[in-house]
This record gives sequence, structure tokens and C-alpha cells, in this order.
Amino acid sequence: MKKTQLIDRRALELLQTVLTTQSLSVAAEQLNVTSSALSHQLRELEQRIGGELVLRRKRPYRVTALGQVVLEAARDLLPQFVEYEAKLARLSTGEAGRLNLAIECHSCYQWLMPTLDQFRENWADVEVDIASGHLFDPLNALAESALDLVVTSDPEPINGISYIPLFDYESVLIVSRHHALAKQGFVTPEDLKSETLIVYPVAPQKLDVYRKFLHPAGLAPKATRQVEITAIMMQLVASGRGVTAVPSWAAVEYTDRGIVVPLRMGEGIFSTLYAAVREADLGRSYIRDFLLLAKDMPLSTLRGVEKPAHSIDLLETDQS
Repeated sequence: MKKTQLIDRRALELLQTVLTTQSLSVAAEQLNVTSSALSHQLRELEQRIGGELVLRRKRPYRVTALGQVVLEAARDLLPQFVEYEAKLARLSTGEAGRLNLAIECHSCYQWLMPTLDQFRENWADVEVDIASGHLFDPLNALAESALDLVVTSDPEPINGISYIPLFDYESVLIVSRHHALAKQGFVTPEDLKSETLIVYPVAPQKLDVYRKFLHPAGLAPKATRQVEITAIMMQLVASGRGVTAVPSWAAVEYTDRGIVVPLRMGEGIFSTLYAAVREADLGRSYIRDFLLLAKDMPLSTLRGVEKPAHSIDLLETDQS
């Protein structure tokens, strides 16, 4: 047996308008119906609910106990309808949405946080969340819509995913100022054979020092130690507990103070940092704005980064 809907948004608006205006004719005008039609709708509503909602025999109108329950529901629910309709409208025009991102670059928080602060000022209606990118496969999560953006230096060809170049950077080896290598200016892969290499807790193939420096030479460090936080890595290096390899801009505040020394690895290990996004999302205004901020802010706030040299920027080429 089909159930009859007792009350809906139209019924809530009807009752609230009648009780607010205290007049069927004024309420009918506001609701854009005739007085007789409004009276009929009110009676029909009362029949559905099974009781009188408004005492219409006296002026001003009075709400019954049953009508009071409906009126309270109207006061609670109607603003929510308005809010959700406005939110849906903003979503449909790209003025609101979700930005769930992951970072495959531990040291990137140094520039990402100011970027997100500015983004939130520009897009207050966009919900921003940061996932722990090293705990799962973020690029496949992006392809499956579990994420909306991934910051990575290791792009993989995945159907439907575009990689927007953010900036170029050099990875350097960081040693204690008292280390025997400190005065060399550069190191070779062989120099690390007797060292403890302090690294972020990610797979070796995701780290430039392995992928572009040690593995091509068929070498490995004597030992490794995983550390989550850049500042702790620098303290360990300064105290002679090992060496580490990080983007040059991530170590600036420590090298400037003379706590540690940066050394070039070979002729230089250079990489590009990318923002991976779904191609279908490149047209979203807030996604594009975040990408532009993520490209511009590091260039103005970090030392040792440059504009991407050899990459095609889809933010510039897809405007036609």
C-alpha cells in the first residue's frame, strides 16, 4: 500500500506564511496563488495530517498544538532548504566543492600551508582536506576519485590524469659541518657507501637520492634511518648521526645558520614537482585557482626553485 506523504516543503512554507502574515489574502499573494486555492491547500494539508493546524475563526489566526509542531519544523527546516539550494547552485557553477589532496613530498608542507591559507581565503565554500599520501597509493586513489589532487615528483602515466608542473628544484646531500665531506662541494655515489642515510618513510624508488643517484650506480648506503619530520632529520645530521638528501629549499633555514652543509650530488640531481589532477576537473574554477597559487607562491617564497623548464603547462594551453 502506497504511503501518503504527510508534509513537504510546500506545506511548511504555506503554514509559515499564513501565520506570519495573519491573512490568507496576503499569504496567497506572497505564495503566488489565489486565496481560494490557498484555503483549499490548507484544508487538504489538515486532512492529510489529521487535525486542524490553524484556528481561522478568530483574528489574528492562532496555531493549534498540532500546527505548532509543524511551524517549529518549518522554522528549523526551511533555512536548511535555502542553504542547500544555494550550496547546490555554487557547486553547479564551480564556486564550491571539495579539494581532498595528498602529498608525496614530506618537505612540501613548508610552502603548501601558506598556499592553502590563501586558497581558503579565496574559496571559503570549498572543503579542503589533506590525506596522508605515503600511507597508500595516492595516484590511483586520484584516478578513482577518492582524491582530487596529488603533489608528486614521480608522475605515472594513468588514463585521465594530467600532471601540472609546479616548479623545478635540486636535491642536495646535507651533512654536518664537521663531516669529512663538508669541504668537498659535491659527492659521488661511492661517498655514501659508508654512510647512514636518513630518509623520509617512503619507498626508496620514490626518493631522488636512490632513483637518480644511488640506483644508477648500483650502490646503496651502509645503513638507512627513517624520520618523518625535516627538522629532526637536520638535528640528527648536525649531531653526526648520518646524512640526508632533501630539496635544497627545504634545508635553507638550516644551511643559512651554518648548522649543516649542502653538497651537490654528482653534477646535480634536478627534478620537477607536479600537481596531479583528473583531466575532467581542469575546468573547475577553484581547482585552477589552487594550481595557479601552487605554481606562483613557491616561486616567490622559496629559495632554490625555478619555473619548470621543459614541461607543457595545461593551465596555459587549454584556454582555447
